[in-house]
Amino acid sequence: MTAKAVESTEHTVVIGLEVHVQLETATKIFCGCSTTAGDNEEPNSRTCPVCLGLPGALPVLNEGAVEAAVKIAKALSAEIPDRTTFHRKNYYYPDLPKNFQLTQYDAPICQAGSLEISVEGERREIELTRAHLEEDPGSLQHKGGSIDTADYTLINYNRAGTPLVEIVTEPDFRSPKETRAFLAKLEEVLAYLGVFDATRDGSLRVDANISLIDADAVDDGGAIDDDVLADANRTEVKNISSHKGAEKALAYEVTRQKNAVRRGRVIETETRHWDESRGITVSMRSKESEADYRYFREADLPPLEVAHWKDEIPIPELPDARRTRFAEEYGLDGESASKLTSTKDVADFFEAVAAQFDPDVAATWVADNLLGELNYRDMQITDVEDRLDEFARLIELVETDELTVKNAEESVLRSMLDDGDDPETIIDREGLGKADDDAIVEFVAAAIEENPGAVDDYHRGESGALNFLVGQVMQKSKGSADPASVNQLLRDQLDA
Repeated sequence: MTAKAVESTEHTVVIGLEVHVQLETATKIFCGCSTTAGDNEEPNSRTCPVCLGLPGALPVLNEGAVEAAVKIAKALSAEIPDRTTFHRKNYYYPDLPKNFQLTQYDAPICQAGSLEISVEGERREIELTRAHLEEDPGSLQHKGGSIDTADYTLINYNRAGTPLVEIVTEPDFRSPKETRAFLAKLEEVLAYLGVFDATRDGSLRVDANISLIDADAVDDGGAIDDDVLADANRTEVKNISSHKGAEKALAYEVTRQKNAVRRGRVIETETRHWDESRGITVSMRSKESEADYRYFREADLPPLEVAHWKDEIPIPELPDARRTRFAEEYGLDGESASKLTSTKDVADFFEAVAAQFDPDVAATWVADNLLGELNYRDMQITDVEDRLDEFARLIELVETDELTVKNAEESVLRSMLDDGDDPETIIDREGLGKADDDAIVEFVAAAIEENPGAVDDYHRGESGALNFLVGQVMQKSKGSADPASVNQLLRDQLDA
């Protein structure tokens, strides 16, 4: 096996990721404890003998977690074996109450696979080694500082036992920017599958392995020999919890390693902690090897037959496929198609609107108007998806010339989001209905009479004069006049 590389004058950066994804299940992976945190919940309140690892407690595998892992395997074009098994990964750490973690070792539920990313217009295929199911440890809360400076540390086991899928990539990344693009794309796919909620605290956590390879070790085809990769001193960076954090942490670590090499220092094979508050990595411990974990089969969980699930468990249309279809079926440009498939909920909302109106009209209203207003208010499409009929009615009022585009966009839509009222209520309350022709003629005549200076400027050929007069008419009509009609009426009167 080889890894692709990007040419550098001194070193080639080689990065591989281990991405820990919390699965959206109602209960934990081996017990019936809830995975949903309540308001102001007490620490260690969502626990039981199983997730605390008390003597005699036996695990029972959560079927929903297995189904989620199968969906992920299908979405990532991974292989699903006929049989998958669980092992004990033995190590001591305070957040691991059993002193071992139930995970998968030599028979993971997802094997191989890939995910395509795009960075600055260049598309690349990132190969995946595996993805396996496991349980989440508890969480540590460092008081009075970070992991290396805290006065003391508290442990909360409410998270212990939450189902995880750990996705392990090949060392295919050549820059921190690529890792950020990969994580964004991965989150997008997982959200489409309905197995992941990015808003949940700790829902995605990343460990990154970074090495510097001599540029001379990269062949003309951009490949690096496996032996070279194996001999490289690899540093692991832990505690990365966001796309932006991944790019920042890896940029810092790459710079740190390059500076060390320039000074003639040896890069230690170690595990380092990303301290986000200080923007640095700090040494935690020497890097464990596979043998340190003393894996052995979990006798309390029998082997699981999963191959047939691949055909039985469906997955939805994924983001890339939906973007392509939106471009072909609705004639959307690339930017609009990307906006309208940013989440599955946005794409579903757009298609519901496009079923009632011209696709270009639907795309403009959803991608430009609605999403822009929602983003300004820090709202999501899910906050208004139950108001689809009201949104469609607003578009209908514009399409049937009962409401101007200006009033619809700048008044009615904003009031709908701020006050929760329906379009008709807002229009009646604010007097925003479209003005009749006689009223507009009166507004035009009044604007001409009240602004003789602007009229003179118009006749002298000053282009801004007409726009000023249009604005005066729109002000008198409270935005209920059509600007194009006002423009033409003014020209007819001024040129008469």
